Amino acid sequence: MLLLNCSSKLHQLEVTLRRRLPETLQVYGAVRTINRGNPVAQEVLVDSWPDFKAILTGPRKEQVALDSSDFYTSMYAGYYRDLGAYRELLSRAVNWDHAFCIHGLRDGLYEASRDIAKDKGVKLEVFRYFAYFHPDPSSIPEIRLDPNMRLSTLDVSHLDVMNENWPYGGNKYSRRFMDSLIRHFPNFCLLDSAGQLVSWSISDTYGAMGRSVTVPQHRGRGYNGVLNNVLAKRLHALGYPSYGHVAVDNYTMQRLQERQGFHRQPNLCHFILHNAALYRTPTLTPKPGPATTPA
Repeated sequence: MLLLNCSSKLHQLEVTLRRRLPETLQVYGAVRTINRGNPVAQEVLVDSWPDFKAILTGPRKEQVALDSSDFYTSMYAGYYRDLGAYRELLSRAVNWDHAFCIHGLRDGLYEASRDIAKDKGVKLEVFRYFAYFHPDPSSIPEIRLDPNMRLSTLDVSHLDVMNENWPYGGNKYSRRFMDSLIRHFPNFCLLDSAGQLVSWSISDTYGAMGRSVTVPQHRGRGYNGVLNNVLAKRLHALGYPSYGHVAVDNYTMQRLQERQGFHRQPNLCHFILHNAALYRTPTLTPKPGPATTPA
């Protein structure tokens, strides 16, 4: 296991991963972010160099040590060309006594976590999403903005509304996580005539669009489509691939992505939550939909 902290090696890795898009979307986005200032202190671990067969990107160890329950901070992206190498890297690189989450598009990621977790007595939950990738976001047609809404960006005054309405929010860890996202990564929102937050979409350290939410009284009016459009183009202008994750039972968002020219990737993206019970309290349990399957 090697920690890549040499800038020339990290830039070489970025070039290699870009050639393998879209199967490398998550790790490529993380490495690109690291190479452009690393605003949330991520690191890259590989099984070997330069002929790597497995990669994990995630928080630096000093961040993970702050709180064993904070899986929002302890988020990893995984990619492999050799499943055995990935399995070995995963077993050694992560503190399995903590809550953490791994995601990626390779089919074997879940199986690797499941097998190691069984040996260690760790409980898993897996959330399955489709990944949608747009080959040319500049071609997405403009969407006319509701004249009663104003396009803006998020700030810390919006955090309470965001945390309350995000299905995986409602706790101190999710609030801290979203605070970090809006401070460091591209985002857009819609405000009503009174300046109240109506709808929003945020990108993350992996360059993914996500956490798109509209407050209940304004849903069904196409606001997610507006924000999806402008955020995809913004990320494209910054050199990131434009992509996001959509729950397998969220048919409305799937249709929106396809209307805007996004391509559904053949492999599901698995978000694998390890030691979920560590961060939960009786009143702050996320409500998994039909797409969620306990391991």
